[in-house]
Amino acid sequence: MTIKPANELKTVLQLGWPMVLTQLFIMGMGFVDTAMAGRYSATDLAGVSLGGSVMWPFMLMLTGITMALTPIISQLRGRKQLLQVGHQIRQGLWICLTTSALLIAILSNAEAIFTLTGLEPEVARVAIDYLAAVAWGIPALVFYVALRHASEGLGHTRPPMVIAGSMLPVNVVLNYGLIYGHWGLPELGGVGCGYATAIIFWLQLLMMLVVIKRPYFKATGLFERFEWPVAGTIKSIIKIGTPIGLVIFLEMAVFSVIAFLIARLGVEQVAANAIAGNINWLTYVIPMSLGAAASIRVGYHVGADDLVAARLTAVTVYKFSIGYALVVSVLLVLLRYHLVSIYTVDPAVTQIAVTLLLFIAVYQIVDDSQAVTVGALRGYKDTQFPMYISLVGYWFIAVPLGWCLSEELLLPGLAPGVYGYWAALTVGLSLVAISVGLRLWYLSTHDKKILQLAAT
Repeated sequence: MTIKPANELKTVLQLGWPMVLTQLFIMGMGFVDTAMAGRYSATDLAGVSLGGSVMWPFMLMLTGITMALTPIISQLRGRKQLLQVGHQIRQGLWICLTTSALLIAILSNAEAIFTLTGLEPEVARVAIDYLAAVAWGIPALVFYVALRHASEGLGHTRPPMVIAGSMLPVNVVLNYGLIYGHWGLPELGGVGCGYATAIIFWLQLLMMLVVIKRPYFKATGLFERFEWPVAGTIKSIIKIGTPIGLVIFLEMAVFSVIAFLIARLGVEQVAANAIAGNINWLTYVIPMSLGAAASIRVGYHVGADDLVAARLTAVTVYKFSIGYALVVSVLLVLLRYHLVSIYTVDPAVTQIAVTLLLFIAVYQIVDDSQAVTVGALRGYKDTQFPMYISLVGYWFIAVPLGWCLSEELLLPGLAPGVYGYWAALTVGLSLVAISVGLRLWYLSTHDKKILQLAAT
């Protein structure tokens, strides 16, 4: 049977739109935290932003390990080996015990990071206390994310969407009470966002425990027996998942490091960078989610031994991402003042932030295309190459180039301060996008390599 690109795109979109909304709801909670903390004070906005700059890279790196469950499960589903899925999930949950402990340790000892950066004491204190509050919810988050990846690998992307969507208004209410001290709750400022986030993590896990009682989870044999850790399975999950987590970490950590470097330039530039970064992630949600959906669909086709369909899926989603990027670029340019006004009324912060949105508009094409390409490669279980190229593009090029431009060591007067870092990010992202694009083109036409990866 001939598979048409339009039909494949429709299938990916059906998988992807709940994932888009899931990410938008998650980003929405980040937006709520940033906006509500910013309305409390610029110091709290900076503290919550910098706390998030530490939390999210490490959080996504460690939870990214169990993201390997998505391509593993989707390929097993394509091979119609559902009973093997339950075994993979059980072993993935053992990994969660270790990753949650590591993440708690990192967040609880983040004070050393802020001490080394020389931040203003008030900003550092908000960031440290914010992370200590979030740490209470980490075990719930890690286990929830593993089960969410399993659900998505099984082709059921709507339950995580419902859970994330239901948490957004709860987050607003909790923030309102804990930031401003309403309803008899303590007035904690930006630190209140951390406690609200921890509560949300536990509520999400409780809802997911209801979801795993659904028939499609039971069909995997998840509850049929208890298993102790199996070294071979855990090693396989870690082998595939660690590069996934590191790719996410390398990309997010570069924004975090740049945020800390910008922190030396003043509160206004920190706040503007936080606003631009938040808007950037909101625009990135759709291609990132479609990349995850492509991972599921490509993995399913590989498992079913339909490699032509797998390649068609990857190419179709890639083309769609280019069209999306062009539309978003135009909207960012036209609406930049309106978007920034949602976050701040400070004229100095506004002027810097609207200029940064022009940088985001420029690199939309490379940023969005690399997101779906890395997702498609993940469906093939090809996770190591994106890790290596991300290391080079972000850390060997973007960070040092940004510092040189910011300090006016290169092109004096052209890209001082925060603008130099965003110009360098554009260069680094371009390298990553071109490299992973060429990798996908090569891999999708070499059946032997695909089957070799599938056997891991």
